[in-house]
Amino acid sequence: MATRTPDAREYLRSRVAIWSVRLRSEPTQVRVQRMTRKWGSCSSRGIVTLAEDLAERDIAFQDFVIAHELLHLRIPNHGRVFKALLTLHVPQWKRYDVRLGREFRPRREW
Repeated sequence: MATRTPDAREYLRSRVAIWSVRLRSEPTQVRVQRMTRKWGSCSSRGIVTLAEDLAERDIAFQDFVIAHELLHLRIPNHGRVFKALLTLHVPQWKRYDVRLGREFRPRREW
């Protein structure tokens, strides 16, 4: 799926909607925008922001990022409860976890 298109943004928003029901965690707003350092973030006001190029990544990685951010609406830290819920819903999360940092950013071809 290409990024920077309304389709990519709507696709990611639809994935958030699916995961919101699954996790019983409803964001106040979902933003999809250019992000250079992170794949996603969650604000204390309930705003979930996702990197627009997340739509180009593997669906399992998308699930990890989306579930991670939505769980932060319920649990603000990375403690035991957070990790237990993440393991319950995204069992393979440890293969992706680098605190959603740029270690997993795709390398750009110049």
